[in-house]
Amino acid sequence: MNSLQIISVSVAHLGSPNWWLAVAITLLFAAFGRFVRGVTSSGAIAGGLVCLAVISGAGWGGFVALCAVFVLTWTATRIGYHRKQSLGTAERRAGRNAGQVIANLGIAAIAALLYLRFPDTRLLVALGAALAEATADTVSSEIGQAMGRVPRLVTDWRAVAPGTNGAITVLGTLAGCVGAVLIAATCTLMHVIAWSHFVPCAAMGVAGMLVDSFLGATVERRGWLGNNGVNFLSTAVAAGLAFLLS
Repeated sequence: MNSLQIISVSVAHLGSPNWWLAVAITLLFAAFGRFVRGVTSSGAIAGGLVCLAVISGAGWGGFVALCAVFVLTWTATRIGYHRKQSLGTAERRAGRNAGQVIANLGIAAIAALLYLRFPDTRLLVALGAALAEATADTVSSEIGQAMGRVPRLVTDWRAVAPGTNGAITVLGTLAGCVGAVLIAATCTLMHVIAWSHFVPCAAMGVAGMLVDSFLGATVERRGWLGNNGVNFLSTAVAAGLAFLLS
């Protein structure tokens, strides 16, 4: 199925009142993200498109899960902000741009749109795992920089400076695991996925977080791939493994 077919499936639903409501909620979601400086203007547009895609495939439960991702990552970014500023690792006050939004949430949006054409529940598990990974990665990094002790490279456990690509802390990693579990639980409670898929969704979110750290310590540190590329690949790995294991 090509991109035009995917878009046509989505547009076919726009005549219903529920879809107009979805469009309205999407606009409010994007505007709110911009208002609280979670995203830039371009990030708000990208986030709105992701939001509409997720609602189209995963329904309102998917929207709630997406909101949970935003709340958890936005909160983690603000924790210890002054300390992260002093370390030079703080997120820009303007928020994440379109590239960062797509890098973290693009795979979830693709999974949602594919589910419209191919109603295979494994695609929803993949969606949940992608959201869980995006949350785990951001939460682990932000909490680790704000509250963690000496960061260490995931490849050889060598102590490095805060903000080093591929570096992790124990506290940050644990926080990331909690974030992945919370997103998987949200997907389950909102009936996006079944309880039998809760464990693979959460576990693959955590696995994707570790893959992100490994890629950061290897290909990103060598300049072969940028941060957005690493994030996109990590969510793709989480989604792909969840699809296969579920």
